[in-house]
Amino acid sequence: MLLAGPILAALALFGGAENARDVCAKDVDFALEELGKKCGTLLALKKIDWKAVTTEFKAEAKKVKDEREHLGLLIRLLARLHDGHCAVQPIGKGKSIKPPEDMFPQRASAGFTIVRSGKKLYAKSVFGKAERSGLAPGMELVKLGRLSAEEWLARRVKEMSDVTSYSTEQQAFYMACNYGPLLERGTKLEVEAVDAKGRKLAKTLDCGVPDVPLLGPAFQPEKLEGQLPVVWGLTARGYGYIWLRKTPEDLPARIDAALEKLGEVPGMILDFRGNGGGGFDHEDFLGHFLPKGAKLGAYKSSGEHPYGGPVVVIVDAGVRSAGETGSGTFKEDGRGWMIGESATAGMSSSKETIELPSGLFELYVSVASNKGRFNGGKGIEGIGVPPSEVVEYEPADLAARVDTLIRVAEERLEKFPQAKVRYDPEKAGWKAPKK
Repeated sequence: MLLAGPILAALALFGGAENARDVCAKDVDFALEELGKKCGTLLALKKIDWKAVTTEFKAEAKKVKDEREHLGLLIRLLARLHDGHCAVQPIGKGKSIKPPEDMFPQRASAGFTIVRSGKKLYAKSVFGKAERSGLAPGMELVKLGRLSAEEWLARRVKEMSDVTSYSTEQQAFYMACNYGPLLERGTKLEVEAVDAKGRKLAKTLDCGVPDVPLLGPAFQPEKLEGQLPVVWGLTARGYGYIWLRKTPEDLPARIDAALEKLGEVPGMILDFRGNGGGGFDHEDFLGHFLPKGAKLGAYKSSGEHPYGGPVVVIVDAGVRSAGETGSGTFKEDGRGWMIGESATAGMSSSKETIELPSGLFELYVSVASNKGRFNGGKGIEGIGVPPSEVVEYEPADLAARVDTLIRVAEERLEKFPQAKVRYDPEKAGWKAPKK
């Protein structure tokens, strides 16, 4: 029997399959003990049965044949932490090791993303061959493959969560809705859908669309200016709109430029949906939304073109890390009204690195939650920032290419829930523009 190159290299590195199991077992035993100690508070918060995880992975370590399976097992172990920031980091000789080929196959999109509204699932965005086949936003998804749409999506949540760590259930569900239809390239996916008039569509889609769907809003205002990660413009009703796709270090300066261009508007929508995080000065950022000379607790007005009017923030479970602290400050400190499909991703934490005995890998993991004052002292990690008001997409809006959450944000700005928001624009010295 001939052995393939990668297998021969693995046996050479570990000195045979039996030694490979011993090396892996030592790494896994050490990791389980250290993670249990260092991440214990978060494991309890997330209600993770670490004893069950320990039993499972001690047994799995005895089956490892080479260093690729060793790495794959560590990746799956970290997925059990429910920690969106965690990572297995190869070091030394481990840098040449790759996970098993079937663990992360080359993927392509079936051409649509999914959203839940009420108890049903609908097509959110549709593109490529899926769009040309007649599938459209707002159609109810009845079957995917040989399963009901609900069963298919639940299976994808489970499959993706086995190899990728998500900090919360809402993050895992959100990622499956957006990336679940990314299947192994060339896969055929049968889709049954129904439109608002009850007309049925049954198509077999080829997963060959190379485009990865961009997380965030379903639809946005036309004629947006700027460049990602920060773009801006006016909504149909004349409100300011800023989409923050990430939160780069120079975010306050980018916001100042956007506010200068937008000028005097009767209300502002800050859309954080799909925000991948970053790092920036939070106090300076929020200060751009206080009129000159005004204060809000420890925050002071900043920037050349600060905005002092009413603000509605939009979030979803794709908002991560610094995107959560940035958006969450508006709610927690009473600067604006927050709406969203769900709480944010819940991945904002302080981290540590744990080197394993083999010297091949180290584990980068969360050990404590950031923003401990959020959520009544529980922080953000494993919880997220819940919106002030839950707003789901409406199928009729999707069919009409209207973003429900932007529409609702405009409605809240027209009749702002001032009694529920600490910051009062008029008392802070802001004057609404004349109509």
